[in-house]
Amino acid sequence: MQVSFACTDHGLKAPRNGEHSKQNATSPNTASQARARFRTVALIARSLGSFTHRYHHNLKESTAKLTGMKYRNLGKSGLRVSCLGLGELKFKSGNFSCLCQVAEQLMTIAYESGVNLFDTAEVYSGGNTFLVLAETERGLNRKHIIEEIVRAMTHVINQGMAMYWGTSRWSAMEIMEAYSVARQFNLIPPVCEQAEYHFFQREKVETQLPELYHKIGVGVVSWSPLACGIITGKYENGVPESSRASMKPYQWLREKIMSEDGRKQQAKLKELAHISEKLGCTLPQLAIAWCLRNEGVSSVLLGSSNPSQLTENLGAIQVIPKMTAGIASEVDHILGNRPHSKRDYHH
Repeated sequence: MQVSFACTDHGLKAPRNGEHSKQNATSPNTASQARARFRTVALIARSLGSFTHRYHHNLKESTAKLTGMKYRNLGKSGLRVSCLGLGELKFKSGNFSCLCQVAEQLMTIAYESGVNLFDTAEVYSGGNTFLVLAETERGLNRKHIIEEIVRAMTHVINQGMAMYWGTSRWSAMEIMEAYSVARQFNLIPPVCEQAEYHFFQREKVETQLPELYHKIGVGVVSWSPLACGIITGKYENGVPESSRASMKPYQWLREKIMSEDGRKQQAKLKELAHISEKLGCTLPQLAIAWCLRNEGVSSVLLGSSNPSQLTENLGAIQVIPKMTAGIASEVDHILGNRPHSKRDYHH
């Protein structure tokens, strides 16, 4: 089983007795929210072995038949990953103990559903993001930064601290530069790119990255399949007070939803809901299955705040066989934003 944890608790101290109850995630202090989330993930990462011993069969053999989980190669690396992964844990309220309990439930549900890809990057929580910075005598131009990053990642892998490395939100040009540097200096190139991909964000994943896959074998791990919750349909009649878009740090999301483009997107989602009803699934499940229809996508990262939401999203696996060329064509007709590409990656 391949399980990847990207988790650090750098600069964080363990809470003293009685502090757990004071760490309420409703506080405006984003650092406190970040600490709670990072400690939660670190705790679960350390205790992962406490529930993996229950399984005596290979993960794919023991779960695939029950859950229908599919496994795909991560680019051309040979690494097999579940087509659905667990990304952001979107906690809104509760003290540290409650967050631990919910996080463990989410991790367990994902694991028992056949998920073997867990992405817990700190950037999800709006806290301290781990950055790779390179400063040389020649300055901080892009070429030098990319070269240093490739060298650093190669060192990490050679030291046995990782098996592969990938990029996130890099342009196709930057990824090609990293590959060229690796070839030139006999270093290890990235095997995947994490990119935003959903109904309303298609260009990069459908036109740029497929070419990179065929040239250098870079795969795609996509994120935000529900467009920060926009595709759930909960913003159909405005911004509910309990939603993420109502929170101060997400003012940009609220503005996006309330804009003219946002209203047009909601109108399209109403039409797409008719397709999901026809297929017997929810709109979020349709959106996730639509992402997975793309052969170039190795895995789609799911963000969840509670067990029922995660269970619903994992149910998108059952919708994949229903994503026929005809259904995909209907979706394209409603969206009206299919980018021009050299290849057709629909099944």
